[in-house]
Amino acid sequence: MDGDDEELMAQKTALYDRQIRAWGADAQRRLSKAHVLVYGMKGTIVENIVLSGVESLTLIDDRIAFEEAFSSNFLIPLDENVYGGKTLAQLCCDSLKKFNPMVHVYVQKGDLSTFDVGFFNNFDVVVVSSCSLPAKDYKYSKEALSVPWRELPRKISKLYFAMRVIEKFEEAEGCSAGEVSVADLPGVLKLKKQLCAEQSLNESHVPDIFLERLVTSRLEFPPVIKAISEKGDPLKNFFFFDAFDMKGIIENISNSNA
Repeated sequence: MDGDDEELMAQKTALYDRQIRAWGADAQRRLSKAHVLVYGMKGTIVENIVLSGVESLTLIDDRIAFEEAFSSNFLIPLDENVYGGKTLAQLCCDSLKKFNPMVHVYVQKGDLSTFDVGFFNNFDVVVVSSCSLPAKDYKYSKEALSVPWRELPRKISKLYFAMRVIEKFEEAEGCSAGEVSVADLPGVLKLKKQLCAEQSLNESHVPDIFLERLVTSRLEFPPVIKAISEKGDPLKNFFFFDAFDMKGIIENISNSNA
Protein backbone atom coordinates (compact mmCIF):
# COMPACT_ATOMS: atom_id res chain seq x y z
CA MET A 1 0.00 0.00 0.00
CA ASP A 2 1.54 3.33 -1.07
CA GLY A 3 1.40 6.60 0.82
CA ASP A 4 -1.73 7.87 -0.95
CA ASP A 5 -3.64 4.65 -0.21
CA GLU A 6 -2.59 4.77 3.44
CA GLU A 7 -3.74 8.37 3.73
CA LEU A 8 -7.09 7.53 2.11
CA MET A 9 -7.58 4.57 4.44
CA ALA A 10 -6.81 6.77 7.44
CA GLN A 11 -9.36 9.34 6.26
CA LYS A 12 -12.05 6.69 5.83
CA THR A 13 -11.30 5.17 9.24
CA ALA A 14 -11.66 8.59 10.85
CA LEU A 15 -14.84 9.40 8.90
CA TYR A 16 -16.56 6.09 9.65
CA ASP A 17 -15.21 5.63 13.17
CA ARG A 18 -18.65 5.69 14.75
CA GLN A 19 -20.01 3.10 12.31
CA ILE A 20 -16.98 0.85 12.80
CA ARG A 21 -17.60 0.89 16.55
CA ALA A 22 -21.29 0.17 15.96
CA TRP A 23 -21.10 -2.82 13.60
CA GLY A 24 -17.41 -3.69 13.33
CA ALA A 25 -14.52 -3.21 10.92
CA ASP A 26 -15.42 -6.23 8.75
CA ALA A 27 -18.91 -4.91 8.08
CA GLN A 28 -17.58 -1.47 7.23
CA ARG A 29 -14.97 -3.02 4.94
CA ARG A 30 -17.72 -4.81 3.00
CA LEU A 31 -19.63 -1.55 2.73
CA SER A 32 -16.58 0.34 1.45
CA LYS A 33 -16.21 -2.15 -1.43
CA ALA A 34 -19.88 -2.23 -2.42
CA HIS A 35 -21.30 -0.85 -5.68
CA VAL A 36 -25.00 0.01 -5.40
CA LEU A 37 -27.57 0.78 -8.09
CA VAL A 38 -30.79 2.64 -7.23
CA TYR A 39 -33.64 2.99 -9.70
CA GLY A 40 -36.29 5.54 -8.68
CA MET A 41 -35.32 8.38 -6.38
CA LYS A 42 -36.23 8.24 -2.70
CA GLY A 43 -34.30 10.83 -0.70
CA THR A 44 -33.84 8.99 2.59
CA ILE A 45 -32.83 5.73 0.91
CA VAL A 46 -29.97 7.14 -1.13
CA GLU A 47 -28.86 9.45 1.68
CA ASN A 48 -28.39 6.50 4.04
CA ILE A 49 -26.50 4.54 1.38
CA VAL A 50 -24.06 7.39 0.78
CA LEU A 51 -23.54 8.12 4.46
CA SER A 52 -22.80 4.44 5.13
CA GLY A 53 -19.64 4.72 3.01
CA VAL A 54 -20.16 2.46 0.00
CA GLU A 55 -17.63 2.54 -2.85
CA SER A 56 -20.09 3.85 -5.43
CA LEU A 57 -23.75 4.69 -5.96
CA THR A 58 -25.34 4.79 -9.43
CA LEU A 59 -28.69 6.53 -9.87
CA ILE A 60 -31.29 5.93 -12.58
CA ASP A 61 -34.34 8.19 -12.79
CA ASP A 62 -34.94 10.09 -16.04
CA ARG A 63 -38.06 11.86 -14.80
CA ILE A 64 -37.79 15.63 -15.13
CA ALA A 65 -37.89 17.34 -11.73
CA PHE A 66 -41.23 18.88 -10.84
CA GLU A 67 -42.31 21.21 -8.06
CA GLU A 68 -44.40 18.59 -6.23
CA ALA A 69 -41.25 16.48 -5.77
CA PHE A 70 -40.02 18.92 -3.11
CA SER A 71 -42.45 17.52 -0.56
CA SER A 72 -41.17 13.94 -0.95
CA ASN A 73 -37.48 14.38 -1.77
CA PHE A 74 -35.35 16.73 0.30
CA LEU A 75 -32.39 16.29 -2.07
CA ILE A 76 -34.03 18.49 -4.70
CA PRO A 77 -33.12 22.20 -4.33
CA LEU A 78 -35.98 24.66 -3.98
CA ASP A 79 -34.55 27.07 -6.56
CA GLU A 80 -36.30 26.54 -9.91
CA ASN A 81 -33.25 27.97 -11.67
CA VAL A 82 -31.31 25.00 -10.31
CA TYR A 83 -33.77 22.16 -10.92
CA GLY A 84 -35.36 23.45 -14.12
CA GLY A 85 -34.91 20.92 -16.93
CA LYS A 86 -32.83 18.48 -14.89
CA THR A 87 -33.80 14.90 -14.08
CA LEU A 88 -34.39 13.67 -10.55
CA ALA A 89 -31.25 11.53 -10.77
CA GLN A 90 -29.09 14.50 -11.79
CA LEU A 91 -30.36 16.70 -8.96
CA CYS A 92 -30.02 13.97 -6.34
CA CYS A 93 -26.50 13.22 -7.56
CA ASP A 94 -25.42 16.84 -7.09
CA SER A 95 -26.77 16.89 -3.53
CA LEU A 96 -25.42 13.47 -2.52
CA LYS A 97 -21.86 14.31 -3.52
CA LYS A 98 -21.91 17.00 -0.83
CA PHE A 99 -23.15 14.53 1.81
CA ASN A 100 -20.09 12.28 1.49
CA PRO A 101 -17.26 13.21 -0.91
CA MET A 102 -15.67 9.78 -0.29
CA VAL A 103 -18.45 8.02 -2.22
CA HIS A 104 -18.48 8.04 -6.03
CA VAL A 105 -21.99 9.00 -7.20
CA TYR A 106 -22.95 8.54 -10.86
CA VAL A 107 -26.02 9.05 -13.05
CA GLN A 108 -27.01 6.43 -15.63
CA LYS A 109 -29.63 7.36 -18.21
CA GLY A 110 -32.16 4.88 -19.55
CA ASP A 111 -35.19 2.84 -18.59
CA LEU A 112 -34.84 -0.17 -16.31
CA SER A 113 -36.07 -2.56 -19.00
CA THR A 114 -33.36 -1.51 -21.49
CA PHE A 115 -30.39 -2.82 -19.47
CA ASP A 116 -29.11 -6.36 -19.86
CA VAL A 117 -27.93 -8.81 -17.20
CA GLY A 118 -24.31 -7.79 -17.72
CA PHE A 119 -25.10 -4.26 -16.60
CA PHE A 120 -26.73 -5.39 -13.35
CA ASN A 121 -23.85 -7.77 -12.64
CA ASN A 122 -21.67 -4.71 -12.04
CA PHE A 123 -23.47 -4.07 -8.75
CA ASP A 124 -23.52 -5.81 -5.39
CA VAL A 125 -27.01 -4.51 -4.56
CA VAL A 126 -29.81 -3.26 -6.82
CA VAL A 127 -32.63 -1.21 -5.28
CA VAL A 128 -35.75 -0.75 -7.39
CA SER A 129 -38.33 1.81 -6.29
CA SER A 130 -41.58 2.99 -7.87
CA CYS A 131 -41.80 0.38 -10.61
CA SER A 132 -44.67 -1.74 -11.87
CA LEU A 133 -45.36 -5.30 -10.73
CA PRO A 134 -44.29 -6.88 -14.09
CA ALA A 135 -40.95 -5.05 -13.82
CA LYS A 136 -40.15 -6.86 -10.57
CA ASP A 137 -38.82 -9.90 -12.43
CA TYR A 138 -36.93 -11.43 -9.53
CA LYS A 139 -36.91 -15.09 -8.49
CA TYR A 140 -37.67 -14.64 -4.79
CA SER A 141 -40.35 -12.02 -5.42
CA LYS A 142 -42.11 -14.37 -7.84
CA GLU A 143 -41.95 -17.26 -5.38
CA ALA A 144 -43.15 -15.16 -2.46
CA LEU A 145 -45.99 -13.47 -4.31
CA SER A 146 -47.23 -16.79 -5.72
CA VAL A 147 -48.06 -18.17 -2.26
CA PRO A 148 -51.88 -18.46 -1.90
CA TRP A 149 -53.19 -15.95 0.64
CA ARG A 150 -55.00 -18.60 2.66
CA GLU A 151 -51.67 -20.41 3.26
CA LEU A 152 -49.99 -17.40 4.87
CA PRO A 153 -49.73 -17.14 8.69
CA ARG A 154 -52.88 -15.83 10.37
CA LYS A 155 -51.02 -12.97 12.02
CA ILE A 156 -49.59 -11.65 8.74
CA SER A 157 -49.85 -7.86 8.41
CA LYS A 158 -52.98 -6.71 6.60
CA LEU A 159 -50.76 -4.25 4.76
CA TYR A 160 -49.44 -7.17 2.70
CA PHE A 161 -52.87 -7.94 1.26
CA ALA A 162 -53.56 -4.25 0.67
CA MET A 163 -50.26 -3.92 -1.19
CA ARG A 164 -51.12 -6.90 -3.41
CA VAL A 165 -54.51 -5.39 -4.29
CA ILE A 166 -52.92 -2.07 -5.29
CA GLU A 167 -50.24 -3.79 -7.40
CA LYS A 168 -52.85 -5.95 -9.15
CA PHE A 169 -54.91 -2.83 -9.87
CA GLU A 170 -51.89 -1.03 -11.32
CA GLU A 171 -51.15 -4.04 -13.51
CA ALA A 172 -54.74 -4.36 -14.73
CA GLU A 173 -55.09 -0.65 -15.50
CA GLY A 174 -51.63 -0.20 -16.98
CA CYS A 175 -50.66 2.36 -14.32
CA SER A 176 -47.13 3.12 -13.23
CA ALA A 177 -46.30 2.61 -9.56
CA GLY A 178 -47.70 5.43 -7.46
CA GLU A 179 -50.11 6.68 -10.14
CA VAL A 180 -53.25 5.24 -8.54
CA SER A 181 -55.24 8.15 -7.12
CA VAL A 182 -58.27 8.71 -4.92
CA ALA A 183 -60.41 8.73 -8.06
CA ASP A 184 -59.44 5.07 -8.61
CA LEU A 185 -60.53 3.99 -5.14
CA PRO A 186 -63.94 2.55 -6.20
CA GLY A 187 -62.17 0.33 -8.73
CA VAL A 188 -59.58 -0.70 -6.14
CA LEU A 189 -62.29 -1.69 -3.65
CA LYS A 190 -64.11 -3.68 -6.34
CA LEU A 191 -60.90 -5.54 -7.17
CA LYS A 192 -60.36 -6.25 -3.47
CA LYS A 193 -63.67 -8.11 -3.32
CA GLN A 194 -62.78 -10.08 -6.44
CA LEU A 195 -59.31 -11.07 -5.18
CA CYS A 196 -60.57 -12.04 -1.73
CA ALA A 197 -63.16 -14.31 -3.35
CA GLU A 198 -60.53 -15.89 -5.62
CA GLN A 199 -58.12 -16.40 -2.71
CA SER A 200 -60.82 -17.64 -0.29
CA LEU A 201 -59.88 -14.86 2.12
CA ASN A 202 -62.31 -12.97 4.34
CA GLU A 203 -62.54 -9.33 3.25
CA SER A 204 -61.87 -8.22 6.83
CA HIS A 205 -58.20 -9.06 6.20
CA VAL A 206 -58.04 -6.15 3.75
CA PRO A 207 -59.63 -3.13 5.49
CA ASP A 208 -60.72 -0.34 3.16
CA ILE A 209 -58.78 2.18 5.25
CA PHE A 210 -55.51 0.41 4.41
CA LEU A 211 -56.23 0.71 0.69
CA GLU A 212 -57.08 4.39 1.13
CA ARG A 213 -53.76 4.95 2.86
CA LEU A 214 -51.79 3.18 0.14
CA VAL A 215 -53.54 5.22 -2.54
CA THR A 216 -52.72 8.52 -0.82
CA SER A 217 -49.24 7.72 0.53
CA ARG A 218 -46.71 4.99 -0.21
CA LEU A 219 -43.29 4.51 1.35
CA GLU A 220 -40.56 2.00 0.62
CA PHE A 221 -37.52 1.20 2.76
CA PRO A 222 -34.96 -1.35 1.63
CA PRO A 223 -32.55 -2.73 4.28
CA VAL A 224 -29.62 -2.07 1.94
CA ILE A 225 -27.02 -1.47 4.63
CA LYS A 226 -27.98 -4.71 6.38
CA ALA A 227 -27.63 -6.65 3.13
CA ILE A 228 -24.17 -5.32 2.27
CA SER A 229 -22.68 -5.42 5.76
CA GLU A 230 -24.17 -8.89 6.45
CA LYS A 231 -25.28 -7.67 9.86
CA GLY A 232 -28.73 -8.59 11.14
CA ASP A 233 -31.43 -10.98 9.92
CA PRO A 234 -31.53 -12.48 6.40
CA LEU A 235 -33.46 -10.57 3.75
CA LYS A 236 -36.15 -13.19 3.30
CA ASN A 237 -38.82 -10.68 4.24
CA PHE A 238 -41.16 -7.87 3.26
CA PHE A 239 -40.96 -4.57 5.12
CA PHE A 240 -44.16 -2.56 5.61
CA PHE A 241 -44.32 0.93 7.08
CA ASP A 242 -47.56 2.61 8.11
CA ALA A 243 -46.98 6.37 7.95
CA PHE A 244 -50.17 7.02 9.91
CA ASP A 245 -49.11 5.22 13.10
CA MET A 246 -45.35 5.39 12.35
CA LYS A 247 -44.85 1.63 12.81
CA GLY A 248 -42.73 -0.70 10.71
CA ILE A 249 -43.41 -4.43 10.33
CA ILE A 250 -41.21 -7.16 8.85
CA GLU A 251 -43.04 -10.22 7.51
CA ASN A 252 -41.65 -13.49 6.13
CA ILE A 253 -43.63 -14.16 2.95
CA SER A 254 -42.57 -17.55 1.62
CA ASN A 255 -43.76 -21.01 0.70
CA SER A 256 -43.29 -23.08 3.86
CA ASN A 257 -43.13 -26.22 1.74
CA ALA A 258 -40.25 -24.95 -0.42
